[in-house]
Amino acid sequence: MTAPIKPDVSAHFDEATNTITYIVKDPNSDHCAVIDSVMDFDYASGRLAYDLADAVIAEIQTRGLTLDWIIETHVHADHLSAAPYIQEKLGGKIGVSENILVVQNVFGKVFNEGTEFQRDGSQFDALFKDGDTYQIGTMQGVAIHTPGHTPACMVHVLGDAAFLGDTLFMPDGGSARCDFPGGDAGELYDSVQKILALADDTRLFACHDYGPGGRDYAWETTVADQKA
Repeated sequence: MTAPIKPDVSAHFDEATNTITYIVKDPNSDHCAVIDSVMDFDYASGRLAYDLADAVIAEIQTRGLTLDWIIETHVHADHLSAAPYIQEKLGGKIGVSENILVVQNVFGKVFNEGTEFQRDGSQFDALFKDGDTYQIGTMQGVAIHTPGHTPACMVHVLGDAAFLGDTLFMPDGGSARCDFPGGDAGELYDSVQKILALADDTRLFACHDYGPGGRDYAWETTVADQKA
């Protein structure tokens, strides 16, 4: 049995939202992806901040990498996405679940957005269905639909690494909340089972780490750790 590809993963931690943005490099080429990019928004002043996105861009440029994909595991309620900003600087395609249409429709009504707010997913380059694949250099990515936190949540598996979004946190952090519009605890339970069905040595990368009990943040666990 051939061992799975082991991508090189680097992490950028945003302290304001406890969010982790990942740069995932194909070990056999200079191609990479960015997963769950952060652009901060200060609620008091209404100002945007690009510090973390700029750090991600700087690393990619310094390492001489080619950005193929900017992946959104879900729609983020706690920060703005830096995907368009990074795409403008480095190129690459922006991908998200096809169920973004459901989320756009729900929140378009909640926030009373007018007809100028497109609800057809046209803000993205690719709308992934469950089981869809895509390429990062020589490495294949697989999108797995994992609803529960939101209808548009997906886990992305790249070689021996799985990027969880908000479906599952670190072992001492539990799972995501289900009280947003479209959330469902039963669906989330089933989605977590999909993750636990991956090989025990699959590396798991959470989108958030809140450091329960004052623990410093971590950015990698395994399926076996989650089962323990």
